[in-house]
Amino acid sequence: MTTMIGTSVPRREDERLLTGRGRYLDDLDLPDALAAAFLRSSNAHARILQIDLSAARELPGVIAVFSGADLAEIQKPLAPKVLHPQLKDFPRLPMPPGELHYVGEPVAVVIAETRYIAEDALELIDVDYEVLPAVASTAAALEPGGPLAHSDAESNVAVLLTQSAGNTAEALRTAPNRLSEEFFVMRGGGHSMEPRAVAARYEPATGQLTIWDTTQSPHYARQQLSVIYEMAEDDIRVIAPPDVGGGFGPKAQFYGEEVVIPWVAKKLRRPVKWVEDRQENFVSAMMERSQTHRIEVGFDDDGMLLAVKDVIEHDQGAYCAGLQVPSITTATVPGPYRIPNIEIELRACYTNMVPTSSVRGAGRPQAVFAMERMMDRVAEHLGLDPAEVRFRNLIQADEFPYKVGITFRDGSPLTYDSGDFPRLLEGTLDRLGYAEARAEQAKLRAEGRYIGIGIAAYVEGCGLGPYEGAKVRLTNTGRVLVTLAAAGQGQGYETVYAQIASDGLGIDMDHIDVLTGDTSRIPFGQGTFASRITATAGPAVLDAAQQMRVRLVDTAANLLGCDPAEITFTGDRASLNGDLEKSLSLLEIARVANIGKHGITLPVGISAGLETSSYFAPERAAYASGAHAAMVEVDPETGGIEILKYVIGHDCGNVINPKLVDGQVLGGFAHGLGNAMYEEAAYDAEGQPQATSYLDYSLVSAAEVPTVELFHIHSPSPLNPLGVKGAGEGGTIPAPATIANAVEDALRPLGARVNRAPVTPARIVEAIHGDEQALAEVRGS
Repeated sequence: MTTMIGTSVPRREDERLLTGRGRYLDDLDLPDALAAAFLRSSNAHARILQIDLSAARELPGVIAVFSGADLAEIQKPLAPKVLHPQLKDFPRLPMPPGELHYVGEPVAVVIAETRYIAEDALELIDVDYEVLPAVASTAAALEPGGPLAHSDAESNVAVLLTQSAGNTAEALRTAPNRLSEEFFVMRGGGHSMEPRAVAARYEPATGQLTIWDTTQSPHYARQQLSVIYEMAEDDIRVIAPPDVGGGFGPKAQFYGEEVVIPWVAKKLRRPVKWVEDRQENFVSAMMERSQTHRIEVGFDDDGMLLAVKDVIEHDQGAYCAGLQVPSITTATVPGPYRIPNIEIELRACYTNMVPTSSVRGAGRPQAVFAMERMMDRVAEHLGLDPAEVRFRNLIQADEFPYKVGITFRDGSPLTYDSGDFPRLLEGTLDRLGYAEARAEQAKLRAEGRYIGIGIAAYVEGCGLGPYEGAKVRLTNTGRVLVTLAAAGQGQGYETVYAQIASDGLGIDMDHIDVLTGDTSRIPFGQGTFASRITATAGPAVLDAAQQMRVRLVDTAANLLGCDPAEITFTGDRASLNGDLEKSLSLLEIARVANIGKHGITLPVGISAGLETSSYFAPERAAYASGAHAAMVEVDPETGGIEILKYVIGHDCGNVINPKLVDGQVLGGFAHGLGNAMYEEAAYDAEGQPQATSYLDYSLVSAAEVPTVELFHIHSPSPLNPLGVKGAGEGGTIPAPATIANAVEDALRPLGARVNRAPVTPARIVEAIHGDEQALAEVRGS
């Protein structure tokens, strides 16, 4: 049989998605279901003095209205995902009854016969607020004597994270050259095609809650609900819909709406559905990115890095949903370079804005932006080529495993398992035509055109633990069913894991089905996040499939009266050395081993129940890597950027389905380009969001994404039997740094500095001409 791993099999999901037959949560037909709508805080920081629900409750078609005060039995903190012993945590309640901490926080919920009625009822709820001072930036959060994001806090600092290796202070003191700079990366959202959604149904006869949730982590949601509801996990079934319109990180978190909707369904004894609308998504779904880096580097006259110190301010938002993002940032700063002395200090600050957590890239784009901008500055300071400075500092291919000297977010020492960073960078520059591009740049500069070339390299921790599992079962229909705990978000799980199972079983994938994201089908799981599933669930699928092959071969050999070594599979038939006259179908095997005959003993040597399972726990994180290069032209009058050429070099180890990996990388690039040039979730000084629709938030479209030349190298990870690493975020991570480097390079004759992302036209004009003209340009547009 043809090996399926490494083959660009067409994605099974495409036919239904492209013909409008996708099955999303809002397509779920729940007879007699009620609709929910949430009233959300219009203030960044306020205290509820009084709330009047009476008019809303009297509206025809309204079934119930609840405020936070009505939910006392479930007002329990939503636990942060990643903690730290020194974290100053403030409880994030499902629907707070008292103090509110960001615009968009739930205040009340209306349950009605239709969503239209529920939305009308929201207008009838009267809330009396005491408006409190708000914190709308990390600078304001750290201002001595400034307002507090939580009125009962001593300060706005959530936690101080530090990482160090060597003696950075001494290395900086004695370094022949030192440079320092401040960089800022904006706040932004995931903006998945399908926003968040929850539906729930309670079965009084069994006491079971069934919940449909667009979460990336069904088992995590079930665990949280079991604690809050004080119910056994087996009485809570969480199902991710067959199709989810993207996740990108925000859906990996656990929200108050996921607590409130099932509780209401149980209380009212009727199904309830809530689908977040786009305006809600802008103000209530978690965001990421906002960080300020004050970075200092020490280096010798050859451009060799001697020390890096990075002091970071991280915007945690109103609550701590987890410290995964700041933890990842601190571990990503070193990148692919040898740095003997490292000191990183990160302050996570509470602000009165929507909480932050992972968005595609998860803390890495910020770190890469700071480090790669400084690599260009080092080259500029010494009069060296930026590519040459990078080559001189890269970790070499024969140095793996490479111990960086600090700790990754999974708690293990930051140890790069595999890679070839010089080959990646060399391949990227070759495809850009780097030498020719530099010559062209010089020629066009002489003609008065502003051409720039930007480079950025990165290393991405991925394939995180603690574990992921899979079950393989021969069903009574004669088909093989692979079950994963992880919920797909559009990555092609039904295809990829059928490919892996096919190789493990030695059976054509046409006879294999894949089911994901249902807590009743597999007992344990973690979820889809952090580019981890292929490196964790993949080995589990392979192992469970290999176990199943042994079971199928043994059963078929027993029934055919031959040695197991003589069994081969053709289509759905197990045969004696390929002789289909002496064969059994999978259905016939299932009828013997799974179904049997009531009251009749199984044939001698037949083991009952053809089902296997496996859980894979990686020793530690694996590390994917890549390099991006861009050639751009900048119009200094308008601030417009034209991308002339863009190249991506990518290494995620072995590849299961090359076409799907290309899609992941290029989709990630589109996301990264938005971060680099367009997207910014702006807030004013009072914490009021200024971008609550796509009129104000510039989401990148196909028209803005240039043609990209993408290539792969393959450095297999030794940490899992498939040799795979993550692929979903690599396209995003270095894009802002690449564009910023290219733009600053283009504007170098004008002395302009690019220290903020996104690099918008207004910021370019400001960098060239100063604040006053930039403001005039913005007003004029």
